[in-house]
Amino acid sequence: MASSSDVNSSADHTPGNPESGSAPDPARRGRVRLRRAAVMAVPAVAVAAGLAIMTAEGAMGVSFSISGMPFTVTAKSLDGTGFEQFGDLDSMIPDSPNAGDTGGQVLIVTSAIKNATLDSLCQSVDLGGTNLLIKAGAGSSKVQATDLTTDSTELTGDASFNNIEIGNDASTLTKAGVKGKKGVFSQQADTVHIDNLRQTNYATTAGVFKLPGLKLSFSDSGC
Repeated sequence: MASSSDVNSSADHTPGNPESGSAPDPARRGRVRLRRAAVMAVPAVAVAAGLAIMTAEGAMGVSFSISGMPFTVTAKSLDGTGFEQFGDLDSMIPDSPNAGDTGGQVLIVTSAIKNATLDSLCQSVDLGGTNLLIKAGAGSSKVQATDLTTDSTELTGDASFNNIEIGNDASTLTKAGVKGKKGVFSQQADTVHIDNLRQTNYATTAGVFKLPGLKLSFSDSGC
């Protein structure tokens, strides 16, 4: 999930900043402006067979610069209390080798859960030719997390919500303790249940993350 300070930092250090002494890059600046506009202008909901997704500019999220390397997270099921969701921009360090043509920013969906339980968690990172694989919570003890946030570009699963509110102003969210910016689109619910969860993430944070049966290895295949 990306903080407003990360976004501002990225903007201050983009190529073409007067302090850098280089000429502005109109194409790159145009991509950044378009990406910011997309955050505000493209809310979408897909409840029923899949996880509800919202895109709008938010706050909070990660408090660090992302590497720009996506990772996959899967779980047989997720149960959460205190659920919020909105969109944001994650920022890489200036001149990151992973920036490509993104301008160093990635448009993501931020999901925040106050308390979460995950069955059979799997996380994998493609390192190019091999995958760093992390597994936990496949036995009787499940993965537990508090103040969990994930920044995702893709979310799929079979989801159900209790007392869902769709269309909130992101600055008024109350369920997970995370607030977005004024005037932006968001949703929240008392509880969320997701079967067959699959995410493509760029960042994850948690106040507490308990991983029973943790196993870290390298593998030819990911999650």
